[in-house]
Amino acid sequence: MSRAELPSRRSLLAAAVVTAVAGSAGPASAGTPTGHATATDTAGVGRTAARPVDNRSWTSYTDWRGGTAVGTRAVAGVRPGLLIARPAGTADYTDPHTGRTAAWEYATWTSPVHRLRVPATEVIASWNAHTPAGTWLQTELKGTYSDGTDTPWYVTGRWAAGDQDIRRTSVDDQSDGKSSIWTDTFSVDDAASGLRLVSYRLRLTLYRRPGTRLTPTVWRLGAMGSDIPDRFTVPASAPGLTKELIVPRYSQEIHKGQYPEYDNGGEAWCSPTSSQMIIEYWGGRLTEEQLSWVDPSYADPQICHAARYTFDHQYEGCGNWPFNAAYAATFDGLAGVVTRLGSLTDLETLIAAGIPAITSQSFLAEELTGAGYGTSGHLMTVIGFTADGDVIANDPASDDNAAVRRVYRRREWENIWLRTKRYNASGKVVSGTGGVCYLYFPARPTPRQRKALAAVGVR
Repeated sequence: MSRAELPSRRSLLAAAVVTAVAGSAGPASAGTPTGHATATDTAGVGRTAARPVDNRSWTSYTDWRGGTAVGTRAVAGVRPGLLIARPAGTADYTDPHTGRTAAWEYATWTSPVHRLRVPATEVIASWNAHTPAGTWLQTELKGTYSDGTDTPWYVTGRWAAGDQDIRRTSVDDQSDGKSSIWTDTFSVDDAASGLRLVSYRLRLTLYRRPGTRLTPTVWRLGAMGSDIPDRFTVPASAPGLTKELIVPRYSQEIHKGQYPEYDNGGEAWCSPTSSQMIIEYWGGRLTEEQLSWVDPSYADPQICHAARYTFDHQYEGCGNWPFNAAYAATFDGLAGVVTRLGSLTDLETLIAAGIPAITSQSFLAEELTGAGYGTSGHLMTVIGFTADGDVIANDPASDDNAAVRRVYRRREWENIWLRTKRYNASGKVVSGTGGVCYLYFPARPTPRQRKALAAVGVR
């Protein structure tokens, strides 16, 4: 069923372990950025509180002009970005997953130093980009510790929207004895020592086939740093919103056995299934041509597509957080980020503005009433709240699409999502996600959406 738990918080990218699934719902609805609301429709919007999270993104023309460019150029427009102006050089890359070596022209951009408002134990980078065939990109992070020493340049992802040129991949075995990269997450090795990351720079390297005018275009690059205290339980938040967004419902379970080369098929596809639900909520659609590779006998072929195009060939799974956000941003007009939220009040703020969220949580079967399964790491979408404040979630670990809509008890759900420590089925202390979520939203948000995003620290 699920993959074995990995060291650190990478265990939270494992697929859901479904032993028996309960719940029922009405038929799936077409996705539109609308919903119905009663009571406090605007609850939570604009409310802010001190949070142990720091988000910094480079997105504007001024941002891109402010970095150090070697062969790259900032472009203005409706969606400012960064592209290759002229190559800084040529380098060979041997793809570890195909064995092929090819030469690539490249250019780089390095961000200014960002000093974290919250000295961090963990940092997760994410990006939004267009990479036409014949191009790809690499993201890196270099930081300074609280003891004054520096990290090496850590690779946080080698990525392309497609898989015809390179295999998108994280990079294992990166450590300096003080910190390590766990798939997509920079992590201080011993947080109890008091060591923290106090600042960082990000570097983009854009690649293209030699002798062409092809180029990736990067619209957003950023990172979320956090220092979440270790905790088995979190304070309860008070309900403040009754609203449900109409989000498409898709089950990962109906894809069991399909395309096992992508992490053993649908039973492990909670992340791409959740991503596709929210992408379609915002109007993102795949064409018949894009889906032509999928067996025509399979229902919901877009889920197979999402799995293939979020798959991390090193991690051997579809749960790489930034790869999912980057996939979402390949759809016209969409942006995606990985962040951490502090409470269900934050989620209410987003839902009130019409923004659903994808959350990561892990739990024993008895810790979440009505789930019918336990999991070492599972993604689902939060689409609203009942009049009692309970969480309405589209849970892809369901027998079929009609069963995807679930209602989970507020207190149980909040705790399994926000805690950083928990006991597994063997009684061993293992990690929890600490409020990780993906947020997908319009690249040009409305004023109300922008205000809600800012209230949870995303700009």
